[in-house]
Amino acid sequence: MPFKQASVPMSDINLWRSILFVPAVNDRYVESAMRRPADVLQIDLEDSVAPDDKALARGRVRGIARKFAAAGYDVTVRINRPWRMALPDIEQSVGADVAALTLPKVPDAAYVRYIGEILDECEAEQGLAIGHTRLIAMVEDAEGLANMAQIAAAGPRVCAMIVGAEDLAANMRMAVSEDTLYIPNAMAVASCRRAGIVPIGFVGSVADFNDADEFRRKITRARGLGFDAAFCIHPRQVEIVNEEFSPKLADVENARLLIAEFEKQKALGKAACTYNGRMVDLPVVLQARQLVERYAAYQQRPGSR
Repeated sequence: MPFKQASVPMSDINLWRSILFVPAVNDRYVESAMRRPADVLQIDLEDSVAPDDKALARGRVRGIARKFAAAGYDVTVRINRPWRMALPDIEQSVGADVAALTLPKVPDAAYVRYIGEILDECEAEQGLAIGHTRLIAMVEDAEGLANMAQIAAAGPRVCAMIVGAEDLAANMRMAVSEDTLYIPNAMAVASCRRAGIVPIGFVGSVADFNDADEFRRKITRARGLGFDAAFCIHPRQVEIVNEEFSPKLADVENARLLIAEFEKQKALGKAACTYNGRMVDLPVVLQARQLVERYAAYQQRPGSR
């Protein structure tokens, strides 16, 4: 039996908020990324890397991942979609310092399982425990959209899913707008919750970063729709994402008071009560408890930024 290499401690994937893209071929971006409070630094081998630089990029992954992990970040790698590029990307990316691979243009659950078989072999060769490398699925075309629920539940390696707005819009010949992207994103949240994985994203384009107020509005809306995290294409998006996906102390304190009032009335034999002019029953209390529990988990998270 091969020696199982100890991997670097990773934070709870369910507590990820900001996932910042870092082009693998740009040293300046690699260094500047470590000055940002992102939960995850995502080494990109896909869209931000020119075709002639693909081999160079994948050859740099392990060194960059080691540097990011040593600085206390969780690390993911976005690989390429065509099999002839995906295979060497995977072989160069699997390692103790990489928590997950992000898979672009996932068409169906079978594709995810094929990737899983390759990861089994790579992890065994690296001396890693089988299952060490998790998967983030990107749904970016009509086929993936039709198979979204199955993709989310494709296997235990799948930890999160996101809708890729620009590629989906191009494939479906639609605009990148809140009207066109609302339904795919709502479907993504439902599929993720059903499968017990993390819904990543927001309704809109990740490339729109110049208007900070507008971006904050989108992230606030995303939190209300049930998303837990977002990809960041630019460093200035990180702080906004972290703030909006973190439970607010005032909301937590209000939730605690609501729970206390409900428990007080429950002891008197009541199944519902009124708190701050709002009717409170069990579903409302469950939401309040979820908020309090999430806040407590963030407070206990080691090395949080």
